[in-house]
Amino acid sequence: MSNTPVRVLSGVSESSLSANKVLRNTYLLLSATLGFSAVVASLAMAYQLPSPGILTTLVIYFGLLFATHKMQNSAWGILCVFGLTGFLGYTLGPIISAYLRFLPNGHQVVLTALGTTAVAFLGLSAYAIKSGKDFSFLGGFLTVGILAGFVLGLIAMFFHLQTLSLVVSGMFVLAMGAFILFETSSILNGQQTNYILATVSLYVTIYNLFTSLLHLLGATGSDD
Repeated sequence: MSNTPVRVLSGVSESSLSANKVLRNTYLLLSATLGFSAVVASLAMAYQLPSPGILTTLVIYFGLLFATHKMQNSAWGILCVFGLTGFLGYTLGPIISAYLRFLPNGHQVVLTALGTTAVAFLGLSAYAIKSGKDFSFLGGFLTVGILAGFVLGLIAMFFHLQTLSLVVSGMFVLAMGAFILFETSSILNGQQTNYILATVSLYVTIYNLFTSLLHLLGATGSDD
């Protein structure tokens, strides 16, 4: 009697275990980096550290991102992840301080953005895991959408186009929600097998979702 079905089932089981391991390691590292990022942001706020500026931020961000990709299969990759997320945490410090200082309802705006980000991430992640759906079809749309949003965001910033800036923030809220589904699905389907890269992707997604919501809620709050 052929044992092919047994081998197939064994392969599926091993694949499932591998995906679950990547998912578990991703969430563990993501939790650690979010905590570390929050500490760095709190220190930046406490010591009133200045914003590094858009150009410096982009250079350091892409430099650390490149280093993380190069070191993805070694322990140095984990250090790069903490370096990247720590730096992004530092950039959040001055941003949050500005909302707290200049908006009368700044605390409410920050907490609402933070709570909405947490609920959105947990809810979308749970849906991707429980449903088992393959969201890989979103890849092309996300690539184009995020690239377009990034370019439009730079245009809005350099030319001080407030309305366009708000539109871009709305685009990023939708895109980041879709990306959470896409990345979680990629891990579960075995398309993303490196938990270091998965952690960076999800962290940056959470960062962009939070800052975009902060911008939208802050603009609404400033009109009250």
